Amino acid sequence: MNGPFPGIAGLDTYALVDGGCRVEVIPSRGAIVTRMHVDGDELLYLDEATVADPAKNVRGGIPVLFPIAGPLPGDTYSVEGRSYSLPQHGFARKLPWQVRQAEASRLVVTLSSSEETLRHFPWRFEAQLRFSLVGTRLTLEFEVENQDTRPLPLHLGFHPYFRVPDAAKSQARVDTDATRAWDNRRGQDVAFTGLDLTEEEVDLHLKDHSQPGTTLGRGPGLEPIRLSWSPEYRVLVVWTLHGKDFVCVEPWTAAKGALATGEALPSVQPGARASLVFHIEV
Repeated sequence: MNGPFPGIAGLDTYALVDGGCRVEVIPSRGAIVTRMHVDGDELLYLDEATVADPAKNVRGGIPVLFPIAGPLPGDTYSVEGRSYSLPQHGFARKLPWQVRQAEASRLVVTLSSSEETLRHFPWRFEAQLRFSLVGTRLTLEFEVENQDTRPLPLHLGFHPYFRVPDAAKSQARVDTDATRAWDNRRGQDVAFTGLDLTEEEVDLHLKDHSQPGTTLGRGPGLEPIRLSWSPEYRVLVVWTLHGKDFVCVEPWTAAKGALATGEALPSVQPGARASLVFHIEV
């Protein structure tokens, strides 16, 4: 097994390396990818102070969103007449994942249901996240086994903070054929006519992006990032803040609040497994 090294704040960090590409993952901080270097180009934005402080949600890298992506109304939802609470984006990004396999260009970690998770999400499950690096392509494969007696709702997403200099946002782009979006700032559905990444905040949930992927153009002198994903990811979220050197391009399996509404929410049958992939490549 390829062992860890002390990374940010001394946290055990695993490196995946293939040629000029290097990826770093911290399993104990929600199995977050913190860095992806390709021939000296850092693809990800990261606020290291949020990694070092366990009380904070990490701002940067690639957080894992499970068992919900986005917030719930009032952070609550009901199952069989009982109310449960879940914070925005769920608990997977906050809990430690267990390392099962670590090789030069592959890392496998797992997260299982526990008394703690069952208080917030009353399904027994085992999730496995496999990171693999081939050339300049990073693959994140999320597999979940439903160990419960009821269908398990699968509200999953990834929240990559791609490094885009603030000064380059006027020339950055996210390829999409979407025509409709939920504008999370305004709290309403809107006709989508294009992205202006220079606005004070962009928080758009593209509802009819039809392709299983997109390309993020990061502006002059930076290689575009090509993304592709399983067809189960049906909502594409784009988020950025003025003055910050990132653009988040996030595939989700369902719209925010889907755990409460059930709307277009995929599920995994008892005893079955589901496996979804997300590829990042330059």
